[in-house]
Amino acid sequence: MDSWVTPNEKFFSIAHFDRPTIDANAWKLEIDGLVNKPLSLSLADLKARPRQEVAFTVECSGNHGFPFFTGGIGNARWAGTPLAAILEEAGVKENGIEVVFWGTDVGDIALKDDTRDVKMHQNFARSMSLTDAMSPNNILCYEMNGTALPQPNGSPVRLIAPGWYGIVNVKWLKRIEIRNTRFMNLLMGRNYVTIREEEHNGETVWAETSVGRALLKSAPARVTRSNAGYRISGAAWGAPIAKVEVKVDDGPWAEATIDHAEEAEFAWKVWYLDWKDPSKGEHTITSRATDMAGKIQPAMDDPWITKKHTYWESNGQVTRRIGIA
Repeated sequence: MDSWVTPNEKFFSIAHFDRPTIDANAWKLEIDGLVNKPLSLSLADLKARPRQEVAFTVECSGNHGFPFFTGGIGNARWAGTPLAAILEEAGVKENGIEVVFWGTDVGDIALKDDTRDVKMHQNFARSMSLTDAMSPNNILCYEMNGTALPQPNGSPVRLIAPGWYGIVNVKWLKRIEIRNTRFMNLLMGRNYVTIREEEHNGETVWAETSVGRALLKSAPARVTRSNAGYRISGAAWGAPIAKVEVKVDDGPWAEATIDHAEEAEFAWKVWYLDWKDPSKGEHTITSRATDMAGKIQPAMDDPWITKKHTYWESNGQVTRRIGIA
């Protein structure tokens, strides 16, 4: 939290298979499947098209869910060309409903069914509906914070889908395919699946959903000395933010001040709360965000959190422990 924009060298990077190094000059993006006009586009072709920039805070859906993982988030200015115009040029056929984004990264997957073991040498892939893919916010991104997209973050081109969890923003793109059925694979149907208990007419129903759009969330980042004593600061994201509140120990919720110096629709809001004369010793600090629709970030004992049985999409209130000397 040294700055509103996370520097490229400090931005988190996750890979599920290998981390390919791709020759940008030889790279091509294929658009095929149920289209009237298959396309093959070079990086120069993409850069010759209209340029679009978006400030977007990307969070891994396992951030704060896995006990050991708390740094899977960063905010950057991403630039590229709109995806929708390319899909329109390719001409999606009438029966095309699903857009699959294939990465260059590849790995071996083992799957056991009732009769046999299946082994696949499979590229990373994620999909979204055609309606979602046609959002004017989505870009084929080749630039990050004013420089060429770094290799760990998907060079030469990745998908940037503002408002979605990081897993959807496919890195090292090689192909975009249109299909006439829903797409399921390891990273949509067997992993990155959120399992919840739901109540229906007094009966428990277990629901499994693929990780998709980001959820409302905030977190306290640090406590620093200030002229007023101490300052608690942090960020909120995942939805249009109306307010952020902070609780110290078991005290009352106090509304934080949102810093409006730098703002963007899909970027985190930085907030702070001045804390005067704290007692020495250990304290707990918790934050909660409220969005423009009045929805409040759930507490960790809220059924929305307690009835979730996977680590993904953990947007419960985050508590940090700090010591005052």
